[in-house]
Amino acid sequence: MKKIVLVAGVIFSLIIIGILLIRTNSKNTNITKKKTKVGLIMNSVKDDGTWGQSHYEGIKNCEEELNLEVIYAEEVPKNEECVKIMEELIKEGCEIIICNSYDYGQYELEVAEKYPDVYFFHASGVKESKNLATYFGRMYQVRYLTGIVAGLQSESGEIGYIAAFDIPEVNRGINAFTLGVREVNPEAVVHVCWSGTWIDYDITSDATNKLLEKHPAIDVLTVHSDSLATMDIAEEKGIWSIGYDYDNSDTYTNTYLTAAVWNWEAFYKEHIKRCLQGKFQGKHYWDGIESDIVRISKFTSNVKKGISEKVVVAKNKLENGEFDVFYGPIYDNEGNLRVSEGESMTDEAMLNDFNWFVEGVQIDE
Repeated sequence: MKKIVLVAGVIFSLIIIGILLIRTNSKNTNITKKKTKVGLIMNSVKDDGTWGQSHYEGIKNCEEELNLEVIYAEEVPKNEECVKIMEELIKEGCEIIICNSYDYGQYELEVAEKYPDVYFFHASGVKESKNLATYFGRMYQVRYLTGIVAGLQSESGEIGYIAAFDIPEVNRGINAFTLGVREVNPEAVVHVCWSGTWIDYDITSDATNKLLEKHPAIDVLTVHSDSLATMDIAEEKGIWSIGYDYDNSDTYTNTYLTAAVWNWEAFYKEHIKRCLQGKFQGKHYWDGIESDIVRISKFTSNVKKGISEKVVVAKNKLENGEFDVFYGPIYDNEGNLRVSEGESMTDEAMLNDFNWFVEGVQIDE
């Protein structure tokens, strides 16, 4: 009798385990039961060593776990042609469309309205809809950290910054970087030269050389564009450099310090999973350093001793919410108080109102 009871108990236990396994597997297959096609619209190429590659690798790293098939459309024109390409991807079965440049915004909105059953994401975009989400990261937080690196690394106190356009996103980064610089090097100056391009190599190269000719004492260079021209020149001339978008420390071994980089995998994995679970929200996401969407890359051996410890302290404060970059008092470079003591800039102001520069910024015309 005891044997019968024991066998019955074992059988019952196996049945329960089987049911639980079936339920668990059914939950998992809600996401992975079939390949989901995703279309990535890119303004450059997937191996550019900068903005494009950061997106390519970010979503590529999600493919296996989420059972995705990603179709990459490279160097897509920022005009009506991109509408045709998006529609072709949808006809190929893409259920999710991602555009990685601000300039695709109006066209993506148009396509999203036409295909309400497709999910759309727009990097650096500003206009959402029911099936279109915009997203970015608080890169200004990492800019502040790289500013600390530049301020402590510089011997001359003169730092160069090649910037694409005079727009709030870029200006926000310039200001955050300069606040970091002057936190540790109060008399330092950040010289800014506008290149007027995101990706054109020759134009960026000309802007970099122009800045260096005008300010020969510059001993640290950084950049807010998607061209590697500035890094090339820094390596050639033996000037310390701080990168952007992607970690290129293996390429510029003699002068590279660190970089403000994107970790798009952190965003894509979470939000594509939401799409597959039917939990998509058409809203704007602006995630901070605590989300890991933005990072300061590993320090190279070129960085002076003692700098990493100071950066870690500041990084921990940012991650824990003890501090954010634009807390007052903050003065602009004309001596006007812009943020009062004890106050902080709102997200709306940081996203839209940066038509001014903090103390320590010098704009080169």
